[in-house]
Amino acid sequence: MGISFSIPCDPCVNKVFQWLDTRVSYTHNLEKNLVALETTMEELKAKQDDLLRRVSREENKGLKRLTEVQVWLYRVDNIENRVHDLLNARNAEVQRLCVCGFCSKSLLSSYRYGKSVFLTLKEVEKLKSRDFEVIADQARTSSSTKKKRKNKRPLQLLKRDEKLKNEAQSYVVEERQLQQTIVGQETLLEEAWKHLMEDGVGIMGMYGMGGVGKTTLLTQINNKFSNDRCGFDFVIWVVVSKELHVEKIQNEIAQKVGLNGKEWNEEQKELNLGFGREVDGSKKNVRLYNFLKKKRFMLFLDDIWEKVDLAEIGVPFPTTQNQCKVAFTTRSQDVCARMGVDDSMEVKCLMENVAFELFKKKVGQKTLDCDPQIPDLARTIARKCCGLPLALNVIGETMSCKKTIQEWRNAIDVLNSYAAEFSGMDDKILPLLKYSYDSLKGEHVKSCLLYCALYPEDAKVLKEDLVEYWICEEIIDGSEGIERAEDKGYDIIGSLIRASLLMEEKNIVCMHDVVREMALWIATELGIQKEAFIVRAGVGLCEIPKVKNWNIVRRMSLMANKIKHLVGSPECMELTTLLLQNSKLEDISTEFFKCMPKLVALNLSGNQSLFELPEEISNLVSLQYLNLSETGIQHLPKGLHELKKLIHLDLERTFKLESIDGISSLHNLKVLKVAFSGFLWVLDVVKELETLEQLEILTTTIDPSQEQLLRSHRLMSCTRFLEISGQYVSSLDSHQESSGISLLGTMEKLRELNIQYCRISEIKMGRLRSFLSLVDVSIKDCNRLRELTCLMFAPNLKFLVVENAKDLEDIVNKEKACEGEESGNVPFQKLNVLQLGNLPKLKNIYWSPLPFPCLENIHVSECPNLKKLPLDSKSGKQGENRCIISYKSPGWIKKVKWEDEATKLRFLSSSCLKVETESD
Repeated sequence: MGISFSIPCDPCVNKVFQWLDTRVSYTHNLEKNLVALETTMEELKAKQDDLLRRVSREENKGLKRLTEVQVWLYRVDNIENRVHDLLNARNAEVQRLCVCGFCSKSLLSSYRYGKSVFLTLKEVEKLKSRDFEVIADQARTSSSTKKKRKNKRPLQLLKRDEKLKNEAQSYVVEERQLQQTIVGQETLLEEAWKHLMEDGVGIMGMYGMGGVGKTTLLTQINNKFSNDRCGFDFVIWVVVSKELHVEKIQNEIAQKVGLNGKEWNEEQKELNLGFGREVDGSKKNVRLYNFLKKKRFMLFLDDIWEKVDLAEIGVPFPTTQNQCKVAFTTRSQDVCARMGVDDSMEVKCLMENVAFELFKKKVGQKTLDCDPQIPDLARTIARKCCGLPLALNVIGETMSCKKTIQEWRNAIDVLNSYAAEFSGMDDKILPLLKYSYDSLKGEHVKSCLLYCALYPEDAKVLKEDLVEYWICEEIIDGSEGIERAEDKGYDIIGSLIRASLLMEEKNIVCMHDVVREMALWIATELGIQKEAFIVRAGVGLCEIPKVKNWNIVRRMSLMANKIKHLVGSPECMELTTLLLQNSKLEDISTEFFKCMPKLVALNLSGNQSLFELPEEISNLVSLQYLNLSETGIQHLPKGLHELKKLIHLDLERTFKLESIDGISSLHNLKVLKVAFSGFLWVLDVVKELETLEQLEILTTTIDPSQEQLLRSHRLMSCTRFLEISGQYVSSLDSHQESSGISLLGTMEKLRELNIQYCRISEIKMGRLRSFLSLVDVSIKDCNRLRELTCLMFAPNLKFLVVENAKDLEDIVNKEKACEGEESGNVPFQKLNVLQLGNLPKLKNIYWSPLPFPCLENIHVSECPNLKKLPLDSKSGKQGENRCIISYKSPGWIKKVKWEDEATKLRFLSSSCLKVETESD
């Protein structure tokens, strides 16, 4: 199989070549393995079906299936899901292959995929080879024993048992009505069913945004029991909804299981007469529990908004022993956790093509055929729904009677301008989503959600940016310090994500378009005051939109447009937020800021042709947030010094900025961002900033000669981001070339440190554990550096990049580490990524193996003398996402000396040759 190497060499090298031969075959034989996997899986499924039929026949005879048979069936179900995922990715992975399968456009991805296909194929073949002669045996309790026990029971209980037995035999699962058109839930339905029927699963939770199809999915699961109860005595459906009423749930369950007789109704009368709490707790709860504990039940709870306490209702908690199950739907991931669900299932919006299929079915082929242009317009409208089934159904039904392209074009215009005015939006779609908004805890959390709607459709928004706005606009209380307020902000973002109102991608969030329309609808008081919350972001405006009544405008977002000139003097007496970033601005009239007395947040960033601000900015007496980053300003306007309430000033990447003189007048300034700005850190600037008593956060870039800032304990204690760069320094004298950089031990807030183009011999850091916040370090083009032992002072370091340091010999020097304060400290306990490039003299990272419990990737490029890595077989991240070594020189990995054979086997199996790309 694969490529054969026949190069004469010693046995050790032969083993390496054999190992490479096997690994190369994963990609070379990928297509053949995929065909074999698909065929073998079909044969395995046929064998599973045959076995299930045999088991069913034996169980009908009163026999019980063997445990080993059940385990085999479970393993087949489990591996079927894996095979399904692998085959779904088939086309994309095969297209990456090139050179007849010997190479790939993404070698690491193809290697992992090919290996997974190969190993899964072996597992499928092994399962298929298993045969069962005996599949069931007699139950442990003999009929004679049962008879003896039965005869010991009183006659009254025997009669009751017989009655309940007859009721159970006559019990029919209530099939619930489904909507006529269901598209795109087939795979998820299959996954949910298999998960629910697993022996170890007692409770299953499904979450997702409103209208995504959770109830439809749960209904389909319920209806599967109408043909086969799967051994359950009762299958019970209860709609919980927003207001949780324990008595209502109890009554519905009692009705479904036949407990709502005379005695139950008498208890209900007592409850209505005012003895509710006692009666409910002492009688109904106990009656339900004692009845259900002897039964095997399947309980569906649809649309829950908070934890449902099963014990309070009287429902036994589902366990492996009682084989009962509970499944529920919710919009909140938090509810899933509170209900005790370890692995909750997210019901996501439909993919674009699947969504369009649903939309076409709702519109109807007859309407789509009315004009050749309608199908293309239909796809445009379907995209506006962003895969949300609720919106696709309602809007599709609305468009089903529209026969002309003019009607379809008008519908697109309405959806683009103010979607709440579209038929069905304000009565069928937005109110349903509003339930999620109403359930948020606290008005401040609701305000934070509405703020997200100020960004354009599909915008990816940095979490950090949102939190900064919320603090400055006092939605979040920042009086106890910026960092504490930031923690509150990130907690709010987390709650919005778990409530299915925001979507998350690492450090950014985005908003579903229909949720955004809901937020805009709410912000304009359900459409009554459209001009209170004006959002025309990213729509190509060339001038400020016309507004009938400026006095009611509270927030305005015109970001990402083409507005070159801000003219006039709008009377915006209630305006608090004005966002104009990335709008091609060139100038602002002296009158523009004249009547904005309540403006709190102003963002002018990204307007590189904006070279100056009018002095009349001083009229913004309430301003607390000002962002001028990536503008062309050369100096601060005189009026800026009058903004006494300003707490956040962003001047990052203002490359033409020559001076920040007078900034000391901003007495309340708490956040100052000046990284990559053009001014020089002279002594006067340092002294001026040291007078800012409220300053908490500073970001900055300096050159190695500007040591005044590095010596300032006051400013270094505020520094969050620091770049020391000699890139723009024309020449350095010999003293500066040989000197090192000393970082004070008071830099507790430093998170990111970049040092580049510095001819320094060493970097010194304050004292042990001084840099607890430091997580990201990048050191590039520092040729005189010999070691980086100082990194031991950063115990929470996650990312370390060291490149182009020709004299670097050690990352951590043994002699220096053992003699210093850091002796005995185990470094790199939190490190995720280690990247080393073009370090010709590097010999050691560390002198002995380190645990590296969080390490995911080691990237090595052009480090010919690095022949020993500080690893053993237990180093690095364990499990499925274990540590990977990637390298660019094919010969380097062969020269590495491993701690032992176990270490070699572990890391060679997960190493990969990194293919050079243009981006590299």
